[in-house]
Amino acid sequence: MIFIRYEKWKGYIRYYPVTCILILLNVLMFIVLTANGGSTNLETLLKYGATLNAGPEMDEMWRYVTATFLHNGFAHLFFNCFALLVFAPPLERLMGWWRYALLYMAGGYIANYLSVVFSSRSVEDVATVSVGASGAIYAVYGAFLYIALLQRGMMDENSRKTLYGLLVIGSIMSFANPYVNWMAHLSGLAAGFFLYGLIIRIFKRSRR
Repeated sequence: MIFIRYEKWKGYIRYYPVTCILILLNVLMFIVLTANGGSTNLETLLKYGATLNAGPEMDEMWRYVTATFLHNGFAHLFFNCFALLVFAPPLERLMGWWRYALLYMAGGYIANYLSVVFSSRSVEDVATVSVGASGAIYAVYGAFLYIALLQRGMMDENSRKTLYGLLVIGSIMSFANPYVNWMAHLSGLAAGFFLYGLIIRIFKRSRR
């Protein structure tokens, strides 16, 4: 079962440095937001890099990166960091740190970009501020989905069932909660699936 963490903290940091850095950045940016108006304050979120599906902010490409490290409230931060802490490490070990970082960042960027484009065309007279690591985390899930379907020998049956259950529950919650950016989740999942397939072909990793 690859989604159960057995490591002690020192081992965790040594084995999964990128995941640790991502969690740390999420926490640090949450502290910055809290100290400068609050993580639920829309003006503060926009100031520090949230995406907006209207106005000149749509053309500010840097926002599609920075929004990945911002969170709206402690619960939002907690659940995303928990997902990173538990589910992302096996992918970092499998891909290697820089391939994993590339997939995470590119997946998050694509998820944020597509969600803004979609919402700007489907909703009129409503500007939506969006933040969170969910798009990038779903890109990680997308990579695992590729492994589960096309590299079955690399994932045990219990882990495969856990992944499918996680995706089903995540999909239900994405559509059931009106405050969840379901388009970012779906875009991240698809991006992670195809990015993983592309990365393992272009940047082949030597196996020990």
